[in-house]
Amino acid sequence: MATKYIIVTGGVTSSLGKGIICASLGRLLVARGLRVTIQKLDPYINVDPGTMNPYEHGEVYVTDDGAETDLDLGHYERFLDIKTSQENNVTTGRIYYDVIMKERRGAFLGKTVQVIPHITDEIKSHVIKLGSSQDYDVVLVEVGGTVGDIESLPYIEAMRQLKYEVGRKNTLSIHLTLVPYLAAAGELKTKPTQHSVKTLSESGLSPDILVCRSEHSLDGTIRRKIAQFCNVDIEDVIASLDAESIYEVPLLMQKEGLDLRVIDKLGLPAKNADLKRWIEFVDKIKFPKKEIDIALVGKYVEHHDAYKSIVEALIHGGAVNDCKVNVRWVQSEDLTKQNVEKELGGLSGILVAPGFGDRGIEGKFVAVNYARENKIPFFGICLGMQCAVIEFARNVIGEEDANSTEFNENSSFPIINLMLDQLDVEDKGGTMRLGKYECEIKDGTFAKEAYQSNLIEERHRHRFEVNNELREQLVENGMVLSGLNPERDLVEIIEIKDHPWFVGVQFHPELRSTVYDPHPLFTSFVKASVEHGKAQHKEVFKAES
Repeated sequence: MATKYIIVTGGVTSSLGKGIICASLGRLLVARGLRVTIQKLDPYINVDPGTMNPYEHGEVYVTDDGAETDLDLGHYERFLDIKTSQENNVTTGRIYYDVIMKERRGAFLGKTVQVIPHITDEIKSHVIKLGSSQDYDVVLVEVGGTVGDIESLPYIEAMRQLKYEVGRKNTLSIHLTLVPYLAAAGELKTKPTQHSVKTLSESGLSPDILVCRSEHSLDGTIRRKIAQFCNVDIEDVIASLDAESIYEVPLLMQKEGLDLRVIDKLGLPAKNADLKRWIEFVDKIKFPKKEIDIALVGKYVEHHDAYKSIVEALIHGGAVNDCKVNVRWVQSEDLTKQNVEKELGGLSGILVAPGFGDRGIEGKFVAVNYARENKIPFFGICLGMQCAVIEFARNVIGEEDANSTEFNENSSFPIINLMLDQLDVEDKGGTMRLGKYECEIKDGTFAKEAYQSNLIEERHRHRFEVNNELREQLVENGMVLSGLNPERDLVEIIEIKDHPWFVGVQFHPELRSTVYDPHPLFTSFVKASVEHGKAQHKEVFKAES
């Protein structure tokens, strides 16, 4: 069977949730036995989001092969339980960069290089390459941005061309749009959807299915009106109402028949959907037996997407423990010794988040110190782990000037130092230690108990590391270096003895947590936090049935 391509576009406004719709449809098709992947086409000119401020773009999602990508790839992996790669995220910057490099090599034989055909051909080549890479049955192609945006036009044109090149029977266009409710008029309005579809059709790409976001149910009259004015069957008008959790969206889309319409239109061979495990997971997060509060200490807490994968991994770990994790967002820039008891007192666990730069760093040290001294379950990720090492060096070893050379190049005790292979690096994009690396874990540690393995692989994104020249002083004073990279002897995991659960990791475990494979460290952290909460007899605990 030829690979089928489902093109997903968005209209009216941004942030309608194309990524979640793509991931949800992908989950439904996978549940029917199909081999599915998803690709994000991003219209920004950055080569990748690696150099963007988290306030601009949210978290940077890193794949096994070291690609710095859009956070939607996290949704793809969490929903479909797959591994994505460099080819699953394509940006305008990367497209133009590749075309310009080809031109410099003389690949176009002296011809004038133009948007059509050269840019559009390059876009199509990435889409088709992904489809043929592992004999996928279906490739979902999410076109970023909103229909009508200037920067999205080359992608829309490339998708129009794709329909003819791979055959109309092998392509399907889904358009996500908005049906707003005007309180003053007391009714839903279909005009924004009509105009969005008109704009898309004028570009030569007519939608086969409409997914309509709305706060209110779409009755038969509204659906018929949309179908009539947008040239689709009434069965192809799919309502997407707001859900309590993103993990409910696949079930809502199945109820609306989205997967059945796709299967019918593309002639896909499909089994009955097996969503038993998914439904069990949704039930656990909707009806938890208990609740706990965990602090997430970071400097981007006003923008929750900066820590998207961490929050989702906490949800996954909570479900395993029949527990709802309430995240207490704590701005590290505002955290001090004077207010730490007010901000963190009574919580079941403390997580210090990753990041770059010195803003808010002293507040992170305060959070680490409070968790260590009060024996509250602690989880430090990347910079959070480095903060734990610095705090230990200052307050246990007694090196008051201990620091990272990222924050103080003249520290007399640089316990965190720039990696040797980063010393001569000047370019910022794509030059960190990125992607999957091995880690050997010692027996008798929190990490070994969680992983149940002595050799694991995790994804990285950092430039600084524990200084090997000073690390023995950590060990001599009671810190456990429980995980080391076997190839370069780099510290990957640190722990503290005589503590209920104190773990820092140099890598990003949140990036590998999925619905069907919750990350063991998050599962273990939540379990320890539950036990700590029980010991405190917190009122937020519900009676277990």
